[in-house]
Amino acid sequence: MVTQEGLKLYKKQIWEKRLKNIPNILAFFRVILAFLMYLFLVNRNLFEGIHPSWLDYFAALIFVIASITDFFDGYIAREFNATSKLGEILDPLADKMLVLGAFLGLLYLHRANPWAVYLILVREFFITALRISMASEGISVKASFAGKVKTVFQMIAIGFLLMDWPFANILLWIAVFLTLYSGYDYLKVYLQKTK
Repeated sequence: MVTQEGLKLYKKQIWEKRLKNIPNILAFFRVILAFLMYLFLVNRNLFEGIHPSWLDYFAALIFVIASITDFFDGYIAREFNATSKLGEILDPLADKMLVLGAFLGLLYLHRANPWAVYLILVREFFITALRISMASEGISVKASFAGKVKTVFQMIAIGFLLMDWPFANILLWIAVFLTLYSGYDYLKVYLQKTK
């Protein structure tokens, strides 16, 4: 016979299982948004009759929505203990796809300094590989404070570049510095934990 207590426990387990998938769904949604943003940036001939500034607005709006999903998947994962091994790998990969799509599109439009983009992307790929390696070795790969700050500055710089606003390249170089510093921070933690 099913008791009220047993039914409540069953419902709680179902809810927790569903909640655990939300961050992964948001990360996957971010991958799709990254593709759409890139489409608006580099395939402008598909949108004949639409002024290029509107395509910038659409790309920027998609980027903002994707950035918001990044915030919420992290918040849900932390607050409701909805983390998973898949999420630890999928979340940073979705972030990298979004950043990569934005920077490649901005390079295509000649709005971003190629050296700045090169330095950011090399660091991103290196740290993503390092995080995957750390996760496979059972080492915590949670984002550091420096990593969160660099993400915020990258997002702001990309937003300014997408909108072609003043000071965008200054923000980009600040993001480069923070990106390289946070990469050093990850490497230092890895070396300390593998001694």
